[in-house]
Amino acid sequence: MTNRLANTKSLYLRKHAENPIDWWPWCDEALETARIRDQPIFLSIGYSSCHWCTVMEGEAFSDLAIADYMNANFLPIKVDREERPDIDSIYMQSLQMMSGQGGWPLNVFLSPDDLVPFYAGTYFPVDPRYGRPGFLQVLQALRRYYDHEKEELRQRKAVILEALLTSAVLQKTTDQEVTEDKLLTTGWETATKIITSKQVGNSFPMIPYCQFVLRGTRFNFSSLYNGQQVATQRGLNLALGGIYDHVGGGFHRYTVDPSWTVPHFEKMLYDNGQILEYLADLWSAGVQEPAFKRAVVKTVQWLTREMTAPGGYFYAAQDADSFVNSTDVEPDEGAFYVWSFQELQNLLTKEELTELQQEFSVSVNGNFEGKNVLQRLHPGELSETIEAALGKLFTVRYGETMKNLLTFPPAQNNQEAKTINWPGRIPAVTDTKMIVAWNSLMISGLARAAVVFQKPSYLELAAKAANFILDNQFVDGYFHRLNYEGEATVLAQSEDYAFFIKALLDLDQADVENTFWLEKATSLQDEFNQLLWSQELGGYFNTSSNKDLIVKERSFADNSTPSANGVAIANLVRLCLLTDNLSYLDLAESGIKAFNAVMGESPQACPSLFTALDWYCSCTLVRSQIGQIRSLMTKYLPAVVFSNVLDLPAESVGLVCQGLQCLPAPGSLQELLAQVQSSQNRS
Repeated sequence: MTNRLANTKSLYLRKHAENPIDWWPWCDEALETARIRDQPIFLSIGYSSCHWCTVMEGEAFSDLAIADYMNANFLPIKVDREERPDIDSIYMQSLQMMSGQGGWPLNVFLSPDDLVPFYAGTYFPVDPRYGRPGFLQVLQALRRYYDHEKEELRQRKAVILEALLTSAVLQKTTDQEVTEDKLLTTGWETATKIITSKQVGNSFPMIPYCQFVLRGTRFNFSSLYNGQQVATQRGLNLALGGIYDHVGGGFHRYTVDPSWTVPHFEKMLYDNGQILEYLADLWSAGVQEPAFKRAVVKTVQWLTREMTAPGGYFYAAQDADSFVNSTDVEPDEGAFYVWSFQELQNLLTKEELTELQQEFSVSVNGNFEGKNVLQRLHPGELSETIEAALGKLFTVRYGETMKNLLTFPPAQNNQEAKTINWPGRIPAVTDTKMIVAWNSLMISGLARAAVVFQKPSYLELAAKAANFILDNQFVDGYFHRLNYEGEATVLAQSEDYAFFIKALLDLDQADVENTFWLEKATSLQDEFNQLLWSQELGGYFNTSSNKDLIVKERSFADNSTPSANGVAIANLVRLCLLTDNLSYLDLAESGIKAFNAVMGESPQACPSLFTALDWYCSCTLVRSQIGQIRSLMTKYLPAVVFSNVLDLPAESVGLVCQGLQCLPAPGSLQELLAQVQSSQNRS
């Protein structure tokens, strides 16, 4: 028997449709029912490819005793964080306030009258273990607390709500001594320290930090760090590590160790888009490591083969877990990707296996539960023998050679994964929904890679996805965040606006003769300003709707994706340069002032805001003809935009404008480049 979630479109919610728990989706009816019954709300937030979300679904949420108690004493609500990042952001912040850490599944207990949380946690086991109480014990204790400790409950909620409201206001600084140069220096040194710090436990890509470190290499910020080395090492960690799928392409979400060896195997679109852009930027900055180019090429192949819908948009994610056999009850973590030594011996020639062991971390005992995650030991080109060996592994995994397999249909749920007659291994489930923000990050990555590696096909792929969004995500005049099989739903949030406007501007710069992308970017920016800009505080609210939210946030912190406000402020500077509309620059200045105190007090939280500040301080416009632009656009010029013009001063190759002033017209390409580079270092 199914519950209410069976009729939802979210793959994550539908995974819980057969739980004995009487789940509700987040909706007005659910919230009102909790108030009428005076039942505390159990709010559980996760996403489809989350491993521990899957574990808890199969354990605690499938337990009959837990379900009976939950249904009688709580109003259980399930939320897909990929649908409602605004809800997730508020309650994740609550968890971090209570415990000092976060993660998913995010399980929060709310008072029904005001939706203020009074307890939160992540994974709860059925029985006490891992130093955690059993879930039924937690439920019983919290229901007693709710019923019998009303005054303490009121005081606890008041403290939490005050902290959330204070965080949402973000007081502006009055310290006139904090100059822009000082802020940039502090931000760069902080980001560099974070990237170079000795890690314990998980290793994440942290691309917003890496991008700002790379941007700062043109300044003499510090004698303690070599920014180019730091940025390059992160690229090597990614392109050589087990976080990268060396057989099929694409990057996993993170590794569970500090050596970049064993990944958490889910593949997220947002990571892959950001990493594509970062590796392309490293290459354009002169770090032309063959492993970077191979990772870009194979990741785009994975994207086109497994993650691109017939309509041109990109799917959201692939699960970490997959079935070994169709008769298995539960999937195994990483089964689609790992190799036993016996398998490698059976599949490869002696020469191939020997070379594979010389170039990759391959052993009899393996490095993950007795099997091998492939991690490269050395940078550089791979030999033909190694590529042939990896090609054999590809054929075993997919049941076809890489050359012949242009598209690989997704398994859209566990039932499909187990019942389709796959020619190779059973693949992980793919979440096929379209998320505007995540598609936008991939569009930006493809656009940059197209320019740097001179790949027009990458630009075509990016343009097709962008056109799908333009053609399908506006309903009744409003921009929408999600698309399920052709149906747009959920109003767009600030990250959807900000990331898509950036993607349109990146397409404009990759296709600089075409004014279409800039026109669409300016139109969408006007809607963004109208709906989400805070006239009183500056910056952009996360969402225009706040009837079911206890605070209205303006997110500034970078997580696995950049902060919406950081990207949005940088977009405003770029739009000002490209359109000569100074109102965009006024908004950018207001946004920087709004977050000035945060940047000074918590520089570790917001590298994208520092990137925006760099754009504001160093913004440079190059007006030239297409030939000169094409010779410059493959270089790493992180605060430059190009405008294609036909009417130039006599005997000039272009004009370089620093913010609101233009330099003397250069007479040669060498002089033009010198002006551009000087302008990039003026901060």
